[in-house]
Amino acid sequence: MAVKKVVKKRIGAGAFSGASKSREQSPLRPRHVEKKPPCADACPSGNQVRKFVTLIAQAERLGKPLEQALEEAWYVYTDTSPFPGVCGRVCPALCETQCNRKELDGAVSINKVERAVGDFGIEKGLPLKRLSDEKQPEKVAVIGGGPSGLSCAYQLARRGYGVTVFEAARAAGGMLRWGIPGYRLPEKLLDAEIQKIVDLGVELRCGVKAGKDISLDELRQSFDAVYVALGAQQGVRLGVEGENAPNVFSGVDFLNRFHHGEKLDLGKDVVVIVVGGGDTAIDAARICRRLGANVTILYRRTIEEMPAIRKEVEEAMEEGIKIEFLAAPVGFKKEGDRVTAMRCIRMELGEPDASGRRRPVPIAGSEFEIPASAIISAISQKPDFAGFEPLIEGKNWIQTDAEGATKVEGVWAGGDVTQLDLVTTAIGHGRRAAEAIDRKFRGTNNKPDDSMPVIRATRMRLDHYEKKPRGEPAALGVDQRLGAVESEVNLGFTRDQVIEESRRCMSCGYCFDCEKCWLYCQDQAIAKPMQKGVLYTFKLENCTGCKKCGDECPCGFIDML
Repeated sequence: MAVKKVVKKRIGAGAFSGASKSREQSPLRPRHVEKKPPCADACPSGNQVRKFVTLIAQAERLGKPLEQALEEAWYVYTDTSPFPGVCGRVCPALCETQCNRKELDGAVSINKVERAVGDFGIEKGLPLKRLSDEKQPEKVAVIGGGPSGLSCAYQLARRGYGVTVFEAARAAGGMLRWGIPGYRLPEKLLDAEIQKIVDLGVELRCGVKAGKDISLDELRQSFDAVYVALGAQQGVRLGVEGENAPNVFSGVDFLNRFHHGEKLDLGKDVVVIVVGGGDTAIDAARICRRLGANVTILYRRTIEEMPAIRKEVEEAMEEGIKIEFLAAPVGFKKEGDRVTAMRCIRMELGEPDASGRRRPVPIAGSEFEIPASAIISAISQKPDFAGFEPLIEGKNWIQTDAEGATKVEGVWAGGDVTQLDLVTTAIGHGRRAAEAIDRKFRGTNNKPDDSMPVIRATRMRLDHYEKKPRGEPAALGVDQRLGAVESEVNLGFTRDQVIEESRRCMSCGYCFDCEKCWLYCQDQAIAKPMQKGVLYTFKLENCTGCKKCGDECPCGFIDML
């Protein structure tokens, strides 16, 4: 923890001896009140961000070897998600957008610490821990081997349930495997984290398409519960005349075929237009660039509204990919059955739409044309609900309650079958559904208490913390990136960087042993523990309620009540 130096002399000791009797008393007394850090509050997976980061940050102070701290951090992380290495690479890090440190100098690079923790777990072969060695009698079917299904399977297996995952593809992973390029997520790493789940006893049945090879009714008869996590691997069409041409692909289809090793016909001139602004669009564009294409991305809003990870967008532009902002397709120019150009129109932003983003409006008379040898439409995607129609509620796909239960008894659902969202959201859905299924089976109502208040920067003493720039990992140069499709671009932190970045964490809402409460107490009402890492205690019989301990606590852990 990088903090400003404080004088290790107790302020007021001696000089204030006996003064407490003459000062005005207050009925308020200090209490330790843990707060939820905003990073953890923003994490859809429910990861204990502060805890796994501060385990590393405080290791040296507590006399703990770094490897021990990393192992402990890995087990804290994998209590809520089995994918630290994966999410450390592909998550857009919502935790960082809420980090209180950004009010001082810049958010902690939580995502890169997360990646280091995940890579350590793989390097050391750490096994996922069971919560119970007792075998439960109930069996659960999980439909879909993507992040949501595997998360649910993991949480159920570690509680002793027999779990069978039905995956339509030849290997598990879902969009993690078939939709994310190797330069972002190496296949070996994904395989390693999936194998840890399988090692808990999860049965993985690949090449079985639930809804076709086995019906929902059969699953409900053979299993005590069903979790539906089909994913969304069907591309949405542009709705532009002529898009049935052989050189027009959907984004998810293009990525899927590429990952299956299919040679894709991008045309003679290899000029590819990708339509869309999400991660699928950026991934497809960057793959085409690595295959030697000149690539233009067409996006109808500005970079500020682009849903793709900003770093990925910036790297795409570094690689020579052109982005036409405020532009949309209106039609195609064709020769024979093949598209040779896209007709486009300029846009301007109008009033906000239902998503809160300003609605793009066409500008009359602004049409223009871009030559193209192939078009990739990556505007959206949807699930294949064949065989699961009883779960659908109108245009709203599958609807669930807060715990993932559907309208059909004994069937839960999560991930993209409920709404298109992030990998981390899908993982959170799987965990919460598994916990709900466990409560249902065991007849308990031990829901976790989520009422802890969130602490914001306004409740903290930011002046306590030393300003320190955010760490940045090394990355491959552009020439190296374009020379190999599977070469990972971002290289992650070194061990020294992991330590330094972890120490930027301000431990929002929980004690990190800065001693300030003890130093500023004039009444000797706070006892400093002999052992590091143990909370200070209050001697309330000496306290006058002066509030200095609470006022000076940098992380907002002390409340006056």
